[in-house]
Amino acid sequence: MWALDHLAVTAPTLAEAADHVASALGVAPGPVGHHAHMGTHNRLVGLGPSDYLEAIAVDPEAPVPAWPRWFRLSETPTRARLTNWICRVPDLDAALSAAPDGAGVPIALARGDFRWRMAVPVSGLLPFDDCFPALLSWQGGLKPSDRLADSGCRLVRLEVAHPEADRLRALLQLSDARIEIVPGAPALRATFDTPGGRRRLE
Repeated sequence: MWALDHLAVTAPTLAEAADHVASALGVAPGPVGHHAHMGTHNRLVGLGPSDYLEAIAVDPEAPVPAWPRWFRLSETPTRARLTNWICRVPDLDAALSAAPDGAGVPIALARGDFRWRMAVPVSGLLPFDDCFPALLSWQGGLKPSDRLADSGCRLVRLEVAHPEADRLRALLQLSDARIEIVPGAPALRATFDTPGGRRRLE
C-alpha cells in the first residue's frame, strides 16, 4: 500500500517558496538542503511522525542538469504554489508497473544520510496534469520525517482536483482518509491544523 510522504511547494526561487509556506502555515521552514543530481535546493517543515512539507526551487548556484528536473522545475514557475504530492511505496518497480504511462523512470538518489529511489518523468510532467503523485522508495529505513523537528502542524485534508477524478482515484493504491480526489480543474489544495489555527495552502 502507498503512503503519503510529503507535499511540494515550488516557486521561481527558494525564498519565495519558503515565504509562501510560512505565510500560509505561520511556521518557517528549516535550513537549506541541496539535490546535486537535480540542481535544486529545498527547506522542509515537519508535519509529525510520518509526513512533511517541502519548499523547493532551482538552485541558481548548481550546474544545470542534462535532464528535466522533477516537479517541472526545468520550466520556471510563474509563482509559488502547492504543485505536487509524493507517495512512498514499498516496491518502486512494482508500483510503476501498475502506474499510468509517464509516471517516471527510477533514479537512485542520495542526500546526506538519506538514500532513496524515485520515479522521475522523462518530460518532467507527471500524469493527470501533475495530479498523479510522484513515487519514491526510501532505502535503509531512514526518511526525512524521522529527523525533522515537529512544527506542530498537521495535514487535515489534501484535495486533489482533476477533470478525470474517477480514473485518477482508481489508479491510486492509497488508504488515507485525508486525501480526497475531486472533479475540477487540475489543482492541489491542502488544509492544516497549525499552532495558529486551521490554515489552507494552495
